[in-house]
Amino acid sequence: MITLAKSSFYSEDATKRKLARFIMSAKKLSMGSETSRFERYFAEAQGCRHAVFVNSGSSANLALLQALLNIGRLRSGSRIGVSAVTWATNVMPIIELGMTPVVIDCALDTLNVSPETLTPLLKDIDCLFLTNALGFADDLPRIVSLCKRAGVLLLEDNCESIGSRISETLLGNFGLASTFSFFVGHHLSTIEGGVIATDDGELYRALVMVRAHGWDRELPKREQRRLRNMFGVDDFFSRFTFYDLAYNIRPTDVQGFLGAEQLRYLPIIIEKRERNFLKLFPLINAHPDLMPLRVGHMQTVSNFAIPVVAKRKKEYEQLKKRFMKSRVEIRPIIAGNISKQPFFKKYVHGRKEYPNAEHIHKNGFYFPNNAELTDAELGTLASLLKV
Repeated sequence: MITLAKSSFYSEDATKRKLARFIMSAKKLSMGSETSRFERYFAEAQGCRHAVFVNSGSSANLALLQALLNIGRLRSGSRIGVSAVTWATNVMPIIELGMTPVVIDCALDTLNVSPETLTPLLKDIDCLFLTNALGFADDLPRIVSLCKRAGVLLLEDNCESIGSRISETLLGNFGLASTFSFFVGHHLSTIEGGVIATDDGELYRALVMVRAHGWDRELPKREQRRLRNMFGVDDFFSRFTFYDLAYNIRPTDVQGFLGAEQLRYLPIIIEKRERNFLKLFPLINAHPDLMPLRVGHMQTVSNFAIPVVAKRKKEYEQLKKRFMKSRVEIRPIIAGNISKQPFFKKYVHGRKEYPNAEHIHKNGFYFPNNAELTDAELGTLASLLKV
C-alpha cells in the first residue's frame, strides 16, 4: 500500500536511536532548553526573528488569535477572512474567541484564495487568516498589497506548505505571523507540535505568555521587570501571577529535541517532495478529465500531498476507485468546503455559496507525496494518472 506517511520521522532508525539516548540522559523532559534550541533553529530556517513552539498546529492557530486579542490588534467581533478550503482548526478558534469567520472562495487552479476572490470581500473583513493549502498559494504578493491598502491584517496558516516559495520568499513570511504543524506525516514531524513564526516583538512576547498560563516566566528579563513593576508584583509572587488570558499548550523537550533533529533533514525533505510533485504534475495537467493546476508563479512547490480535482463527478468516482483499487491511501482535500461542515453550520449563520470550494469538495481528493516514496511507487502513481 502507498501510504500518506511511511514513518514517524525522516531517517527514522537514526532519529529513534538519538531520541532514546536523549531520554535516558536528559535531566528534564518538560519544556526547557531543547524547546528553545528548536525555536532558534526553526526561526533561522524560516528566515524570521521569532518562533514559539506549542503542542500542535491547531494550538498554534488558537494561540496566535488569542495573542492578537490580548495586545489589541484584534477584538471581540472582529471579522476574520478564511479560505473556503481549509482545516477545521483554522476556523474554530475564530468562533471560540468571539469573532466571526468570513469565508472566501478559492481559485480552482490553485485551491487557494486569489486576489479575484478576495477583492469583493476586503471591505467586510478586519483580518485575513489565509491557508496555504497543500503546498500551493495564489498571487501572494498581490494579496499582500490588497490587504495593506485595505488595512486588513494578514496571517498565514502554513501547516501544509513548509518550504514553498513565491517571489523567492518562503510561504509563511508574507503576513504578520504564520503557523506551522509538525504532526506525523507533515513535512517535519515532532509527533505532535506546532510553531507560530513572526518578526513582531510585541506579538512574540504575547505568544510566549499565551502558551503558558499568562505568566512571565519565559519572557526576557527586561520585560519581566517591566510587568512586575507595572502591577506591583515581587519576585516571590511572580511565580503565580497571571497577566492575561492564556492556555497551557506547552510542548515538551522530547518534541523540541525531535524538531531540532528533523530540521537537519528539512532541505532534503523539501527537495524530494518537490521532485515527486514535478514528476506527477505534468500528468495531472495533461489529463483531459482533471482540472489543471497553476504553479508557474511559484519558485518551489513543497507539497504535503498532491491533489487532483476532476471536471465532472463521473470521472472523479472512476479515478477515486482506481486509486483505491491500487491500494493508494487517499483523503478528501482538507475539510473540503468548510461551510458545509457540521460545526460551521451550527455556529455560523447565513448561508452563502462557494462554487469553487464546492466543486473541490465533491470532485477532489489528495494522494501521497512524502520524502520516502520510492521510484516504483512514483511509477505506480504516474500510471494511475495516465489517460
